[in-house]
Amino acid sequence: MSEGFLIPNVLDDDRIDRAVAIVTGWSRAEVQVLLRDGQVLVDGEVVAKSHRVKEGNVIELLGEPTPAMPPVAEPVDFCVRYEDEHVVVVAKHAGLVVHPGAGNSSGTLVHGLLHRYPEIATVGDRFRPGIVHRLDRDTSGLLVVARTDEAYESLVGQLADRSVERLYDALVWGVPPAGRGVIDAPIGRSAHRRTRMAIRDDGRIARTAYLLMRSWRRPELAALECRLETGRTHQIRVHLAAIGHPIVGDATYGGYRENVKLARPFLHARILGFAHPATGSEVRLEEPLPTELVEIIESLGEPAA
Repeated sequence: MSEGFLIPNVLDDDRIDRAVAIVTGWSRAEVQVLLRDGQVLVDGEVVAKSHRVKEGNVIELLGEPTPAMPPVAEPVDFCVRYEDEHVVVVAKHAGLVVHPGAGNSSGTLVHGLLHRYPEIATVGDRFRPGIVHRLDRDTSGLLVVARTDEAYESLVGQLADRSVERLYDALVWGVPPAGRGVIDAPIGRSAHRRTRMAIRDDGRIARTAYLLMRSWRRPELAALECRLETGRTHQIRVHLAAIGHPIVGDATYGGYRENVKLARPFLHARILGFAHPATGSEVRLEEPLPTELVEIIESLGEPAA
């Protein structure tokens, strides 16, 4: 899903399908399908493919073209923390996209997985083979991939019944008044910015538990451990922003500020635990913070007492 973009001067008075195709790299035919389905907004309004854009128009894309073909294997660098014939646990670095989508037709984790584990091509969704859950592009940390149909069904079931343990580290602006809490607020697509998520009464059930680990006074920041009880798009980011504590570096949800410069959200999937699909035994892994996040913490000095 693409974020919105502004029409530059060079595209003034171009047809909407051509302008979007130039900016996104999609074909005009693909853009026209999105226009037909009402998935392209100009200043918040659905338009026809013949519409001509003006400099400064805000374009928002609510969908992305369906890939014509499933992804194919290609070498992509990624780290494996655990593997057997049933599952793989990957430590994803920030910047790596999990599966193909808008503007990411190659170079994703899925492409690399197919190169290293070709048998996953028929596991689960053929456009996202092996993938049972995902991390945002700029979120680092652990995620599990299924290598067999049996493992896929087991892991999807565990996610559905909320028995998968997923703990995240987050650095947020401000210090929550309570040392621990649960944010129980439904999440849906924003009515004002359709490329973002928001708290909505008609959204899907979403619960995030948090625990205050430490805090700093100058600037006022808090390190939180967050536990996902559900897995909605951008859930932790939206929930923490909604209670007035956006994640440091998260420009989408109000967390980018000049006094702590970080080009990605400070959000890291540190712990992942699940029942092994074949044996039922517990698999639990922990991934340390990546270097760029450690450096931010070290730059803050000693936490408050």
